[in-house]
Amino acid sequence: SIMCGRKFFDGSGGNDHAVNHYKETSYPLAVKLGTITADGKGDVYSYSEDDMVEDPLLVKHLAHWGINVGQLEKTEKSMIELELDLNQRIGEWGILCESASQLKPIAGPGYTGMKNLGNTCYLNSVMQVMFTIPDFVRRFVDGADAIFERAPADPANDFNVQMAKLGTGLCSGKYSVLSDNTLDTIDSSSGGIAPTMFKALIGRGHPDFSTKQQQDAQEFFLHLVSSLEKHSRQPPATANPADALKFCIEDRVECCSSGKVMYNRRDEWCLPLQIPLQKATNIEEVKRYEAEREAAEKEGRRLDPDSLVRPKIPLSACLDTFAQPELVEQFYSSAINAKTTAKKTTKLASMPDYLMLHLKKFTLKEDWTSIKLDVAIDIPEVLDLETLRGTGKQPDEEELPDIVGRPPTPPPMDPEVMEQLIGMGFPPEACKRAIFFTKNTGIEPATQWMMEHIADADFAAPFVPPGTGGKSGGAGTGTAAAAAAPFTPDPVGLETLMGMGFTDRQATKALKETSNNTERAVDWIFSHTEELDTMAIDDATYDSVATAAAAAAGGAAGGSAASSAGGAEAGTAQSSSAGKPSGPAYRDGTGKYKLVAFISHMGTSAQVGHYVCHILKDGQWVIFNDNKVAISQNPPKELGYLYLYQRV
Repeated sequence: SIMCGRKFFDGSGGNDHAVNHYKETSYPLAVKLGTITADGKGDVYSYSEDDMVEDPLLVKHLAHWGINVGQLEKTEKSMIELELDLNQRIGEWGILCESASQLKPIAGPGYTGMKNLGNTCYLNSVMQVMFTIPDFVRRFVDGADAIFERAPADPANDFNVQMAKLGTGLCSGKYSVLSDNTLDTIDSSSGGIAPTMFKALIGRGHPDFSTKQQQDAQEFFLHLVSSLEKHSRQPPATANPADALKFCIEDRVECCSSGKVMYNRRDEWCLPLQIPLQKATNIEEVKRYEAEREAAEKEGRRLDPDSLVRPKIPLSACLDTFAQPELVEQFYSSAINAKTTAKKTTKLASMPDYLMLHLKKFTLKEDWTSIKLDVAIDIPEVLDLETLRGTGKQPDEEELPDIVGRPPTPPPMDPEVMEQLIGMGFPPEACKRAIFFTKNTGIEPATQWMMEHIADADFAAPFVPPGTGGKSGGAGTGTAAAAAAPFTPDPVGLETLMGMGFTDRQATKALKETSNNTERAVDWIFSHTEELDTMAIDDATYDSVATAAAAAAGGAAGGSAASSAGGAEAGTAQSSSAGKPSGPAYRDGTGKYKLVAFISHMGTSAQVGHYVCHILKDGQWVIFNDNKVAISQNPPKELGYLYLYQRV
């Protein structure tokens, strides 16, 4: 008979049918069907011995019931495999939550926890870190009274009001109650604030953040940045606190045939870093542990969870991988009017006040299943990034000539292949890359390209066909050039969005707001439905008209008008008649930083598990685990996911 297993103490699990069968018949053996292999192995449990056993006659016993083990294949993890996975997760959980330490709770202003509303630990961790940045405190805590005074009739739906409410709750200390609870206490009802209204507002209309499912903290961080960008531009215009995190990425592309160069720049708020496993400093130890693990699985032995050996990789190796030149095949060079090979180098054109590093731990295995890299990164307290600073066009460099008189013509994209790749869950921009670099030869080559390049730093970045993008100019002229040019939506992205049912106006607006990033544009549309419904004119059209008027007027006045019209999309914050806030395009300074916070994830994928954050406050590390706040004894810096550095 096929029956279910035992019922657990919390009511989950089976219904005890197999146990009751043993009690009624005294037949003690049961086999877990999904673990049976063609060689007659499987998980066999003896209820009389209350333990796992080996059945040397398993093939014969199953044949009695007409089951031919030669036709079976293993579909589920064995108990040993499950136990090894659990031990690994428990070990990670214990380290990140500091379960083995005697943690001392702390309370007061800036030490307020946040209640978990059901898989909202990703939101809690990100918001705790954001409100340690002075710009957020000045905007939403120090300025809370002014925000509340001009609050609309329905404050529940006002972003600024909800941010101010959350910020004052976290920073005032009014809701921070010192208790005897430790971080591993099951009770989650005591202390802290419940961000119920903020969660409902910021997730409204979003396909992921409106649900009660676990989400990626890095994706939520970028969603928060997009929301801040939107609401900081609405009247009355205010400074955007996310400007403290904003920086400029510089891509230098050199034609290997002519030696001429092209510079492209884009805005970023988070620096993604690929993890080079081959750079581990303990490769031999890892190999020995993996061999021992495999042997333990075969022999049915249990491994001590404390014996786990993670690959140890220096953060410097991740940064070196980011800055390493990349060869671009099939690059169309406007200098030689032919396809050739180019060399692409990515650096930082500006150094923000606060730099968020994103370690790309989540990836895909060869069988397309999600996996999290279980690695330990050697994180320095102080970081010097001056070697990553971009310098713009040099005097001895010659730029690739522009393709004058027409916008870049994108290569043909097979819509069927594009649809299949997107259906597999790949970002649209990555799909364009795969189709382009495999020369439109079909789904299999494109899929293979995806697997080989999924860890690339620019895997999901906006795709500009090599050799067809416009130049940004040198360090001193790139911003002005971008400000003077009207926005041109990416034709492929525009077609993709319109194919999803969005109008031309909506698609153009979304692409403009997300720097021609199709994936982010879709997210932007779902997050700004009300704005799209009430939008009077397309901003792209406005920019074109304003730029044309400035060019016709000429002179200083014309230059000023052009700067005002194009400032928003060039990343500037210059004042204009529309009431946009004033300030520099990017904050810049020395490239030396110190670590002030990090967010950690425990679990096997971004859709499951738990997030906590550690923040450096008043010279000591503090752990925020939802509503539980305590002084950290052993901050696990090597196991973080997002790291926040402050310029010194």
